[in-house]
Amino acid sequence: MKSEGEARRLIEMGMKEEKIGQNDVFRELDQKIWPKSYLHRSHPTDVARTEHLTYVCHSDREATGPNNNWMHPREAKRSLTKISKGAMRGKTMYVLPYMMGPPDSPYAKACVQVTDVSYVAISMRIMTRMGKRIIDKIGSGENFVKGIHSVGDFDPNKRLIMHFPEESLVWSIGSGYGGNALLGKKCFSLRIASWLGYKQGWLAEHMVIIGIENLRGNVTYITAAMPSACGKTNLAMLESALPEYKIWTLGDDITWLNIGPDGRLYAINPESGFFGVAPGTSMKTNPNMIRTLKASNYYPTIFTNVALNIDTNEPWWEGLDGAVPEHLLDWQGQPWDSSKKTKAAHPNSRFTVSLYNCPTLSREYDNPKGVPISAIILGGRRSKLIPLVTEAFNWEHGVFMGARMGSETTAARLQGKKLC
Repeated sequence: MKSEGEARRLIEMGMKEEKIGQNDVFRELDQKIWPKSYLHRSHPTDVARTEHLTYVCHSDREATGPNNNWMHPREAKRSLTKISKGAMRGKTMYVLPYMMGPPDSPYAKACVQVTDVSYVAISMRIMTRMGKRIIDKIGSGENFVKGIHSVGDFDPNKRLIMHFPEESLVWSIGSGYGGNALLGKKCFSLRIASWLGYKQGWLAEHMVIIGIENLRGNVTYITAAMPSACGKTNLAMLESALPEYKIWTLGDDITWLNIGPDGRLYAINPESGFFGVAPGTSMKTNPNMIRTLKASNYYPTIFTNVALNIDTNEPWWEGLDGAVPEHLLDWQGQPWDSSKKTKAAHPNSRFTVSLYNCPTLSREYDNPKGVPISAIILGGRRSKLIPLVTEAFNWEHGVFMGARMGSETTAARLQGKKLC
């Protein structure tokens, strides 16, 4: 999929399927207030990353590291082959050539993913650089990351997300959730890329990239590492309270760090979109994100598992500005009753929106060389045991502090059935 026309046709197909009751793929929202925006509802058991079903499959178990689930590649492929047999039968298969990072960057990586669901195809188009140009770059070579994805029948007992770093392969079955199905994101940009970086001498990190500009126009670039749902996106799109400074956004989730030709540390954001948590996002907490979501751009914006204001045909979630609407459909499409004390939007409901919508996007975002990094912030979600802000004595002390940090569990990591 490489053109705007193709993407629009996929959305129109999804809307038609929803109207005749086959599948709730895409619903067009109020286009005046939320331009090019659509609602998607996922399977109720498929609303977050399933880390207990996510494996890194090295032939050498020690290479997997202490924090990943391991399965031998032979055993993993036997399980995947059994579960995946016939999973795409009767469906449309989408072939997605894409690049993580600016296509002309020496740090960018080419990839191809196949999938059987239009939601993933459209979301990958927002989150990555996709098109025929990538096919031309790959040519007849084999130096690209391969991704196989199918939602199957959404059976949680037939759900596996498997990574084969030695083959640059990701194979995912049974889930359509972004972290499990948009294979360029966590699967490649963090897990496979960590192995590539280890072998090639660079780092793939769960980090924000921002630029801080002073009155003289000098910009200092920093990164910040925090788990999902711990404030990375709000930090990445921060509005400075000091008029003499400006904050520029380069990325809110994943950073690739390389030593540049001049010996300095450089960073690129391999992604081209935001896959952000909706609840709590408002003009008060993140005004630049609200402006991003309401901006008109070349790319569509997808809201997943948020509530729907049926009076105005607008997305809604807990924490959004204004009064709670009188008539809401919850994230599963059912009339919402506030007296039952349930959430209208899922706690891990998401938006997928292009970075190019962002009003604070740095002019260096597409720089193939990346930006030079001067400092690193490490953080998380904690309610006790550690001060709000702690400064390291030096880089070595900072590495030690970062290595021992932990974070409270967030909705992005819980299993779907626990949140329903």
